[in-house]
Amino acid sequence: MTRKIIWLCALISLLAPFQILAQPETTVEIWVDGVCGMCQERIENAALLTPGVRFANWDIDSKVLTLTRSPEPLDLAQLHHNIAAVGHDTKEENAPDEAYNNLHNCCKYRDEAVVKAHQPAQSSQPEVIRGQVFEKGVKGKRAPLPGANLSWLGTTEGTATDEHGHFELARVPQTGRLVISYVGYGSDTVEVQDGRDIQIVLSEVVFLDEVEVTHRRKPTEVSFIEPIKVQMIGEKELMKAACCNLSESFETTSSVDVSFTDAVTGTRQIQMLGLASPYIQITRENMPDVRGLSAIYGMAYTAGPWIEGMQLNLGAGSVVNGFEAIAGQINVELRKPERTDLLYLNLYANGMGRLEGNANISQPVGKKLHTGLLLHAKSQKRAMDNNDDGFLDNPLSEGIIAINRWKFIGGNGVEGQFGVKGTFLNEASGQHGFRLGDEVHPGHHWGAQVNTRRLEGWFKMGRVFPEQPFASIGLQLSGLHHQQDAFFGLRNYDASQSSAYANLIYQSIIGNTDHQFKTGASFQWDQYDENLAAMAYTRNEWVPGAFFEYTYRHLEQFTAVAGLRADYHNLFGLFITPRLHLRYAPDEKTVLRASAGRGQRTASIFAENIGVLASARGIVIHSEDPDKPYGLDAEVAWNYGLNLTRELTIADRTATLSLDFYHTRFLNQVVVDYDQNPQELHFYNLPGRSYSNSLQAQLSLEPLPRWDVRLAYRFNDVRVSFSDGLLEKPLLSRHRAFLNTAYATPNDWNFDFTLNWQGAKRIPGTASNPEAYRALERSPDFLVANAQISKGWKDKFEVYVGAENLFGFIQEGPILANEDPFGPYFDSSLVWGPVFGRNIYAGIRVRLQRESK
Repeated sequence: MTRKIIWLCALISLLAPFQILAQPETTVEIWVDGVCGMCQERIENAALLTPGVRFANWDIDSKVLTLTRSPEPLDLAQLHHNIAAVGHDTKEENAPDEAYNNLHNCCKYRDEAVVKAHQPAQSSQPEVIRGQVFEKGVKGKRAPLPGANLSWLGTTEGTATDEHGHFELARVPQTGRLVISYVGYGSDTVEVQDGRDIQIVLSEVVFLDEVEVTHRRKPTEVSFIEPIKVQMIGEKELMKAACCNLSESFETTSSVDVSFTDAVTGTRQIQMLGLASPYIQITRENMPDVRGLSAIYGMAYTAGPWIEGMQLNLGAGSVVNGFEAIAGQINVELRKPERTDLLYLNLYANGMGRLEGNANISQPVGKKLHTGLLLHAKSQKRAMDNNDDGFLDNPLSEGIIAINRWKFIGGNGVEGQFGVKGTFLNEASGQHGFRLGDEVHPGHHWGAQVNTRRLEGWFKMGRVFPEQPFASIGLQLSGLHHQQDAFFGLRNYDASQSSAYANLIYQSIIGNTDHQFKTGASFQWDQYDENLAAMAYTRNEWVPGAFFEYTYRHLEQFTAVAGLRADYHNLFGLFITPRLHLRYAPDEKTVLRASAGRGQRTASIFAENIGVLASARGIVIHSEDPDKPYGLDAEVAWNYGLNLTRELTIADRTATLSLDFYHTRFLNQVVVDYDQNPQELHFYNLPGRSYSNSLQAQLSLEPLPRWDVRLAYRFNDVRVSFSDGLLEKPLLSRHRAFLNTAYATPNDWNFDFTLNWQGAKRIPGTASNPEAYRALERSPDFLVANAQISKGWKDKFEVYVGAENLFGFIQEGPILANEDPFGPYFDSSLVWGPVFGRNIYAGIRVRLQRESK
C-alpha cells in the first residue's frame, strides 16, 4: 500500500509541471514612512496581522510596502489603521502621537536629524553599490538583462551590467537617485540609500511603479525587537537539506546537535545546551507535540515538507506555553490551508533504498472556510550492511502519516481551526536477514521491531475584539492516543499513552500599550501504561494550572517580560514556575537580552532512553517512593541566559554577531548511569550536583550578493553527579565548530554546504568487560559534511540532489559483541559518531500556486 501511494505521488508530480500555468500573484503596494531595519520589522509584522495578507516586504529605500494577498478579503482601511497603530504614517492615515512617541529614538522618521543620521557617512573611499538588473517578460519570468545602463542622476558617472545583469557603481556625493535605462525599455529612476544588494526589474513599458527594488530575506532570522531571542527558521533554511522529517531539519542549525540513540535502530535525537531532546519543549503551533512516549520517535511523525517554519529559543520560554521547558523551546508551524499552495509535492529517494512521498493539498470551501490535507508515505525495504558488522545499516520501514485540518475565518474578529492526524509506522532493525514481521528466537537473527499507531485531534478558537484591537481571547484543546508494540531481541516493550490538553489565554493592556499582559488557565492529563520485559509500569498524571505574564515596554529601548504560573500536580503537589526576560537596545544595531526561569517535568525513562533496549544491559531503577512515576522524583531545573546580538558592517557588507551563554542547574534530575556497570543501566534521583554551561558565538554574513555564510563555535561543560562522583556527561562533545555556506544564482540555482566538527567525547566505562568487548575511554574528534545542489523553475518545479556525510566518516565498531547479540556483552548504545556512511539522495518539488483574488 505504501509503495502504491509513493508511485501515485510520483505520477502526479510528473504530470503537474505540464498543467501549471503562470498565474501572477496579486500584489498591493502602499507607501509607509520609516527609516531603518527596526521600522521594517515593525511595519511588516503589522501588515501580516491584517487578514488578507500572505506576505509583506517593506523597502527602506523607496518606503514602499509590497503585499502579496491571500484568498481572504483584504480591507485596505484596516491595513492602514494597523500600520498607523504601531507608529508609522501612511498616505491614508497618520500614526497617533502616542504610538509615534513610543518608537525607538532611531526610528523617529519625522525628525530630520534622525533621517540624516541614517544616511551613509562620507568617507575617503566611496561606497560601492552592487546589484542586478532583470527584465520581466509577459508571463512574469525574470531574466538577467545584460548591457543595461545605470548612472547617477545629473552626473556622468555610470556603468553597464555584465552578461549576467550584475553591476557595481561607486556612490557620488551629489545624489542618491540612480537612473536605469535600456534600449526598448525607456528609463527610470530609483532612490538608493545604502549599499545593500539591490535587484531592479524592468518591464517593456516602464512606469515609476514598475521598478521593483527587493532585498533578500535570510533563511534564518533573529528579531531585534522581541524580548525573547527567537530564531525564526523559514522554509528556505529547511530546503537546504532533504529534511524528510523534523528530526532531520536541524542539520544547518548551529544551536542544535543531531545524534543517534544507538547503532541498530537508526533513531535520531537532538540536543540543545548540551541537554537531550526531552528537556526541550517541542510544540506544534503552540500546543504540546513531542513528549511522553514520543519523546524520541515523535520527531519522525512530522514530515519536513509539511513545515512552513519554526521558532527556536534557548533557555526559559513563556509561562503561557507551560512549565516543562528547561533547555529551550521549538515551535513548529505547519502549512496553513488558507495561504499555502493548492498543491505541493515532494518526492525523495536515497542510495540506501529509502523512498518517500509527500503531498500537501489545500482548498477553499466557500469564502470563510479552508481545508488542507498533508500526506506522507515512506518505504525502505532494501537491506544493507556496508560496514560488514552483520547488522542492517538502516532500519526497514513502511508507514503512512496524514493530517486533515480546517480553518474558519469569521466576522467580528473570530477565527477557529480544528484538525486530525493519524500516524501508522512499522520499523524493523537488527541483524542482516531480519525482516519486517519476523519474530526473534534464541539462535536465530537478533532483531527489533516497533509498531506505532497514533491518533491526534485539536481545536483552536480565538477572537480579537474590534473595538479593542489590543485585546483578544483564545482557547486551545488537543487530545491523543498513542499505542506502541515493540520488541528488542527477547525483550518486549509495549506501551500506550492517552493525553488531553486545554489552554485558555486572554491578553490586553493596562492603561496603554506600554503595559501588556496575558493571563489564563491550563490543564494537562496523561495516562501511561508500559510493559517492559513482563514488568508493568502505570501512571496517571493531571495538572491544572494558572498563569499571568506582564510585559513592560519603554519606547523600544527596554522591554521586560515577567511571568508566573502556579500548577498542582496530583503526584508532586503544588509548584510555582517564575520566568523573567529582559531586553535592552542601546541603539538600533545592538540588542542585549537576559533570561531566567524554572522548569519541571516528569521523565518517561524508557521512552527517552529507548536506545539502551538495543543491548543486553539490564534495567535497574532505584525507586524511592512507590507513589511516584517509577518511584522517582520530578526533574526540576533553573536556567539562566545572557545573549548579545550586534549588527556589523564588514567590507561594506552587513553581518550579524551573536554571543550566547546559558547556565542550567538541576535541583533534581533522573540520572541515567551507564558507568556503574557495563552490563546494566541505572536510573536514580540526583545524589549531588548536575549543571550545564553552554557558550556559543556565531557570525552570519553575506560576503557577496546572494552568498550567505554562517560560522559558529560552541563550548559545552555538562557534568552530572553519578554514584562514582561528578563526571562529564558521556557521549557529548565539549567543543563544536560549524560552517554553513549557501549561494543562490539569479536563475534559481542553489548551492549549500554544511561542515560540522565535533570534539572528543567521554565514553562510558567498559573496563570490566573482556578486552575484546571494551570501548575507548574517549572518542576521536571528527568532521561531518553535507552538501546539496538544487535548480528551480519559477517557483513551480525544483530538482535537488545532495549527499549526507560527504566524507564518509563512520564510527568504527559501534556495536560491542556484534557477533553474539544474545550474549551478556552485546551493546549498541555507546554511539558517539555517524554509524552510516555517505548517503546520496535526490528528489523533486512541485508547486501549484493558488490564484490570488
